[in-house]
Amino acid sequence: MVGPFADAVIVAAGSSSRMHGADKLSIALAGRPALAWAVAALRAAESVAQLVVVTSPERTEWLMGRTWIRAAGASVVIGGAERQDSVAQGVARTSSDVVLVHDGARPFVRPEVVDAVARSAHRHGAAIPVLPVVDSLKRLDDRGLASAAERAGLYAAQTPQGARRELLVAAYEAARRSGRSFGDEAAMLEAAGVSVATVPGDPANLKLTAPADLEMVQAVATARTGGPRYASASDTHPFGPDDGLRLGGLHLPDAPRLLGHSDGDVALHAVADALLAAAGLPDLGRTFPATDAATRGIASDVLLRLAMAHAAQAGWRPASADVSIVAARPRLGDRRLDAMREAMAGLLTLPSERMTIKASTGNLSGPEGAGLVITASALVGVVAA
Repeated sequence: MVGPFADAVIVAAGSSSRMHGADKLSIALAGRPALAWAVAALRAAESVAQLVVVTSPERTEWLMGRTWIRAAGASVVIGGAERQDSVAQGVARTSSDVVLVHDGARPFVRPEVVDAVARSAHRHGAAIPVLPVVDSLKRLDDRGLASAAERAGLYAAQTPQGARRELLVAAYEAARRSGRSFGDEAAMLEAAGVSVATVPGDPANLKLTAPADLEMVQAVATARTGGPRYASASDTHPFGPDDGLRLGGLHLPDAPRLLGHSDGDVALHAVADALLAAAGLPDLGRTFPATDAATRGIASDVLLRLAMAHAAQAGWRPASADVSIVAARPRLGDRRLDAMREAMAGLLTLPSERMTIKASTGNLSGPEGAGLVITASALVGVVAA
């Protein structure tokens, strides 16, 4: 097959009852919610044309507000009382020849596994990824005594599980009429008389079910991202004759404005420059040169958003930022610094606890101490987008 030919339904409607109160799909793995990993993996598969995320009513508003849901072009559908009902609701929103059903609690499925399942389902009618059982198996009796169990021919099923759409729809209808409930799509398809082919699964395609799984999935997430990357940058601008200072994302109308090609916000410039460096991209001056008339007088928050877009295209997003401002004027007390922190955290889409800012305004030397310039420096961390 050439081009996208399958739709993917991601099941995210469970109650996470075995996670002791934690919502497993929103747990951060290397800085990203577990569900965001699954969405990104399915979106990256060449075979996938459309994503449908099936979720619970209480999670719907949160999901629809996530940038990674919107960026993936995913539809959000409210599920039913049981998993089987939820998946049927999602399948009803699909239209491609093949439909894949993936558990949102499996964040690390690889796009090549997704594509292998889709191709096999198109060829054979239905397919699932499997792994051979490698552990020794024991059978316990009612006294707790163990005896050996044969593992030959036993395989663990993973997701996504795929089928031609008409076969899957017919199997759901047959299950509805019979009142039977099935643990996965493969069992339901087999009960409807559909043979299910297999493709090799992936040991890293782990399922997050209980708190004991967290250490393993966190390790996989860290290995996939290579951990955070950091870079620092600084910027200095002189004061000009006009009022209306822009600093740290704030507008201070009674303070003198800084001179610059843009609006002169040295704090945002330093953050944008450090972000580009951490993403391995050319610095701010080369990315947005002063000779470019299109950026003359541009607001620095717009520059920062453009820098974030460049970083995202390179596969990186902000994970933390620390900003230091050195200036004899204006005075920057707690109120202004807190407001700057909130403004910059919002621009970077960071939780406020991952954004820090401090200022030195007294006992300064050089042009900062003379009140001629403001200097800002930033240390920015990025993780894989």
